[in-house]
Amino acid sequence: MEMPSVLLCNGCTPWQGLLLTASLLACWHFHTTSASVNIESVPPHVVEGENVLLLVHNLPENLSTLVWSKGENIRDNAIGLYTLSQDVSAPGPLHSGRETVYHNGSLLLRNVTRKDTGFYTLQSLNSHEDIASRTTIYLHVHTSNCGCPSTCAQITIESVPSSIVEGESVLLVVYNLPENLRAFFWYKGGIVSKNIEVAWHQIARNTTGFGPAYSGREIVYSNGSLLLQNVTWNDTGFYTLRTLSRDLETELVRVQLQLDSCVCKYKNPTTNAQPTVESVPPSVAEGGNALLVVPNLPKDTRAIFWYKGAVAFKNQEVARRKIAAKSSVLGPAHSGRETMYSNGSLLLQNVTRNDAGFYTLRTVTTDLKVGLVHVKLLVDTSLSVCCNSLTSVQLMIEPVPQNAVKGDSVLFLVHNLPEDLRAFAWYKLGHNNQKFKIAEFSRVTNYITHGPAYSERAVVYTNGSLLLQDVMQTDAGVYVLQTLNRDFKTEKAYVQLHVYTCRLPPPNGQLSIELMPTNVAEGKNALLLAHNMPENLVAFHWYLEVAILNSRLIAQKDTIDNKIWIAAAYSGRVTVYHNGSLLFHNATQDDTGFYSLVTISTRVKTQQTHVDLRIYKPVTQPFIQVTSTTVTAQSSVVFTCLSGDTGVSICWIFNNRNLQLTERMTLSPTKCQLSIDPVRREDAGDYQCEVFNPVSSRISLPVSLAVTNE
Repeated sequence: MEMPSVLLCNGCTPWQGLLLTASLLACWHFHTTSASVNIESVPPHVVEGENVLLLVHNLPENLSTLVWSKGENIRDNAIGLYTLSQDVSAPGPLHSGRETVYHNGSLLLRNVTRKDTGFYTLQSLNSHEDIASRTTIYLHVHTSNCGCPSTCAQITIESVPSSIVEGESVLLVVYNLPENLRAFFWYKGGIVSKNIEVAWHQIARNTTGFGPAYSGREIVYSNGSLLLQNVTWNDTGFYTLRTLSRDLETELVRVQLQLDSCVCKYKNPTTNAQPTVESVPPSVAEGGNALLVVPNLPKDTRAIFWYKGAVAFKNQEVARRKIAAKSSVLGPAHSGRETMYSNGSLLLQNVTRNDAGFYTLRTVTTDLKVGLVHVKLLVDTSLSVCCNSLTSVQLMIEPVPQNAVKGDSVLFLVHNLPEDLRAFAWYKLGHNNQKFKIAEFSRVTNYITHGPAYSERAVVYTNGSLLLQDVMQTDAGVYVLQTLNRDFKTEKAYVQLHVYTCRLPPPNGQLSIELMPTNVAEGKNALLLAHNMPENLVAFHWYLEVAILNSRLIAQKDTIDNKIWIAAAYSGRVTVYHNGSLLFHNATQDDTGFYSLVTISTRVKTQQTHVDLRIYKPVTQPFIQVTSTTVTAQSSVVFTCLSGDTGVSICWIFNNRNLQLTERMTLSPTKCQLSIDPVRREDAGDYQCEVFNPVSSRISLPVSLAVTNE
């Protein structure tokens, strides 16, 4: 059959004639009937390799031609047309051989791929060759990662067990080594350097050699895994695996080894789920900033409160925040220099000597349990000008040792006791209530009186010091010393006792980076917090690894001119602090990478440390495909959880509860496919899948399974 003459033009193909006609008509003859036309994707979700029908509803009457195009502009993007008057179809420039246009306007796409994702436009012409309708639909083709996720070909390392303590062994298990592997190398650290090489293994000869960082406690396996025996605190940090293929391509994968020190945390008798607070830096210079970091706020926390002082008095409240809220409520003790974060941390800016002392964090959980944690802020006033040396001397308490292990003795050594002392008293828990009194000393009578909180393990000295012997976990908490001089003026000093249940990690003071928060969602801020910067710092530099032995300079600071330089690509996106920390604003997945902080101190001594920053994108809602929603008993059924996200974990839900697997149920290696064989009547119900990553989770809509008798 011939094409309609109206579609033809001199020197044009039939398709070009149609496109020219449609283009001109689009300018002058567009009718507004297109609002009634709609297109439905059948099925609504389509996966690579499947067929999808773009089903058209409510087409106008008296049509002559239907045109489908990829995109929103039909010129040069046409897939196919159908002439109703002559009942003939013709392919367009973008026809791949997998498309069929039907007389009702619908378009069938067979064996779809990810490249088929995009907008599709249907344009209809009436008998007068006017454009009668123009309708667009967006088609998204999902990738089925089931059985082989997008990361399945990537090398990964898993620490087994995931949590260990000093003296145990850990296996760094390697998955997905390349098939054409020539050799692999292990390094102790985050970079590739010969002087930190632990071991290497050559595949062809099945030969293993050891490097300078080999301690005699490591075992290398031919599958790439590394066993560390009898680990110590010195073994913590990054380990780097470098692979070399037969075509000399190389790849780096890192894993960070951490020892579990949770059993060494101090105990508070009031609660078992106690967060901790750390002052960063431990001592801040007057005029500097201090961050009171809360690294382990309980997940069931409902509200958090900060107080200035060792006691949670209302008039000493700095700020409060409900976790569900996005803003803080300021308290009477707020000076305008404090900022409270959603993770519980408190930032104090431009600190003064009056800011020194204890701060109290009060937490309330969803079941209304209350927890109290204290932290002491030390302000270094050595660079400040003291107007009066007599008034600048404050009552102070020094715990000796700083950290006490259960069964040890600790001395609260008092400094600067008033010369005109009349009496002093020791209290537990920071209250000067009589029932918490440990002991009282009167210089007039030179006699020590024991209080209700006194223990036979306590010794009070006339110089004000207090000795606690054979300390127990119940001794942990805040202690207050109150003095009274001859003018009946009182002064207080506080000290906090931590009681640990095992040996603590050594205070090595090494340069390190803490990622806050640990898992960063796209669009949020990420703080790379530097710890233990050298005191005699000359300069520091931040780098991003872009290739093996190749890094990009992000920022640097020279202490000589006290200026900070930031690379143009990061200007406005990052903030570099004088304490060495690096803050990413509104982090994106492009910020994911391996970062290094290099410091240079006097005599050109350098240190470096690393952090692996990963930015996670919030997951989208998955959906379930099922072989059949109605099956007979003793047959089989397969559910597939499909998600457009990569790097996610999957769990299955049955009737609004976590699915309890039976011997008849099988999960695929990535858990995205659930098979039941044979099916029983009790398997009938609603099935859902949940996908999640470290920062988000989404649950699919339910799919109901009906089970009938044989």
